[in-house]
Amino acid sequence: QVQLVESGGGLVQAGGSLRVSCAASGTTVSMFNMGWYRQAPGKQRELVARISRAGESNYADSVKGRFTISMDNPKNLVYLQMNSLKPEDTAVYYCRADKWGLDYWGQGTQVTVSS
Repeated sequence: QVQLVESGGGLVQAGGSLRVSCAASGTTVSMFNMGWYRQAPGKQRELVARISRAGESNYADSVKGRFTISMDNPKNLVYLQMNSLKPEDTAVYYCRADKWGLDYWGQGTQVTVSS
């Protein structure tokens, strides 16, 4: 059974940085396409950043140049480093693992950016 657990969310001032982590169990992160998504109140869940099994990453336009997705294969973790945070980055951030019709989500971690 694949499980994903996010951590590292919190409250940060605008312009600050935060790193959220996704710990995987029941599989290894390198076997899946790994992504970070977010959902703000009243809005649809949206892709923030994704890294494929081939190691290719892509980002939402709104976070390009500010956020970085990375994997730590020995620790079986996926990170999202968030810099220059803005109030509009406030959301619940979810980790996702997918491949070949398999699709797993974590429970989310709240990130709040104050102005």
